[in-house]
Amino acid sequence: MALITCDKLSLGYEGKAILEDLSFSIESGDYFCIVGENGSGKTTLMRTLLGLIKPMGGCITFGEGLKSSQIGYLPQQTTLQKEFPASVREIVLSGCRSEKRIHPFYSKEQKNTAQDAMDKMQISHLARKSYRELSGGQQQRVLLARALCAASKVLLLDEPVSGLDPKVTAEMYEVIEELNQKEKITIIMISHDLGEAIHYANRILHIGNSIFCGNVEDYLQSKEGRYFAHHVCSLPEGTHFLRKPDGRKGAGHDGHH
Repeated sequence: MALITCDKLSLGYEGKAILEDLSFSIESGDYFCIVGENGSGKTTLMRTLLGLIKPMGGCITFGEGLKSSQIGYLPQQTTLQKEFPASVREIVLSGCRSEKRIHPFYSKEQKNTAQDAMDKMQISHLARKSYRELSGGQQQRVLLARALCAASKVLLLDEPVSGLDPKVTAEMYEVIEELNQKEKITIIMISHDLGEAIHYANRILHIGNSIFCGNVEDYLQSKEGRYFAHHVCSLPEGTHFLRKPDGRKGAGHDGHH
């Protein structure tokens, strides 16, 4: 059974559907990218997967004993959040609250989980720093560490590199890929950057006027992929493929590996 299965989902707000008859599955270990034009319902879908919004129709089934407490979430950051007056350690620790413990204090196990997440994100040296004093890239690492406190199996990322400079963006993508490959965390990521999505993901879900779900190579040969790649994202015709060391395919383009 798949890790997450969506069957004939209808999504929307206040009785108005944004997406209808959406069916797809996500396997354990996938690097699964959700793409589509603005307003197509990508964030609504992610919030529905998290249980923050109820589907208007259809159902979502979790396999392999997956629980909501094992899913980490990194939403798009707001301007207000960037000025949050708390230390790095406090913010990362707050990710442990998803376990819904009654106790007002963090356990030793939770503190160890937070420290491990900071180590993975290479921000342990920033633990006592105020979050609002950090650079944009450092802040995203903090928020990713916070999400990792809950993400023993699945990590949901909504535009995780939005607003970051190219160097920091490349570093963030490498961190996410390492979590997928080495930590075996299933990644579900919304991305506006199709070039990066097809480079790192093994599967693509395209939502909009039409829907596609499948591997990267098939996506780029589909009518949805060809139109979105060349007319919306301006990728050059004849994008070639490079085979990654793990055997998965990604699209070859300048500036990567």
